[in-house]
Amino acid sequence: MANTRSQALSLYRDLLRHGNKFANYNFRTYAVRRSKDAFRAHQNETDPSVIAQLLKKGQDDLQVVKRQAAISNLYTAGDRLVIENTVKPRRV
Repeated sequence: MANTRSQALSLYRDLLRHGNKFANYNFRTYAVRRSKDAFRAHQNETDPSVIAQLLKKGQDDLQVVKRQAAISNLYTAGDRLVIENTVKPRRV
């Protein structure tokens, strides 16, 4: 049980980490939101065979996210959306 839990937590962190590497804001927020929603939907699963299938699917999805994030960064235009502005406005 503890091993499965640690695998799931590691997979969750990896999905969030690599989901945040997308260059495009919309893809980035979608990947993170989708990862969180998928884990929340299955958080009470107790059947070991279903858990194993979910972990396998999660690993496959992680490989897709890694690949797509790398491709996304190859074709970035450099322009950021207003919502992505990381510089805080100065207070007067």
